[in-house]
Amino acid sequence: MAEAPVVKHVDDLVARLIAPTDLVKLVPLTGPADGSPASVFFEIWEPGGAQPKNSHPESVEIFLILNGEAEATSDEHMVRLTQGDVLVLPKGSTHTIRNTSATERLYAVTIMATDNEGSLPDGFEHLVTTGTPTTFDDQDKQAIFAGLRQS
Repeated sequence: MAEAPVVKHVDDLVARLIAPTDLVKLVPLTGPADGSPASVFFEIWEPGGAQPKNSHPESVEIFLILNGEAEATSDEHMVRLTQGDVLVLPKGSTHTIRNTSATERLYAVTIMATDNEGSLPDGFEHLVTTGTPTTFDDQDKQAIFAGLRQS
């Protein structure tokens, strides 16, 4: 018998911080816990926020910028990002993304193409889901789910 599809509703999603002082929230959508080899997240950067430099030796990481502007560094390369851009970071690159706005949040869909990080025994999804829960407010939901009806 085939496995049933996994469906999640926006009200069931939980934003998390990897470290309690982070300025970047991650909202897990799917990953190994759902039987997927890839992990998919909404990522929300506070104004001026950036994640620490990081690297994923076993995975390509892909960002689709939904709203906002940013600057991304990957090893010795720097690129500017705006709404509609797709950033593909190669395996093993040391990278960071910084929200360049002083007033607006930056929103992206992030895909960890292979969530079996050798440096993370339980993978990136597990690292995120064991982080600190934080707010996933109406502003975030509206930016991500344009046209979402409010209850």
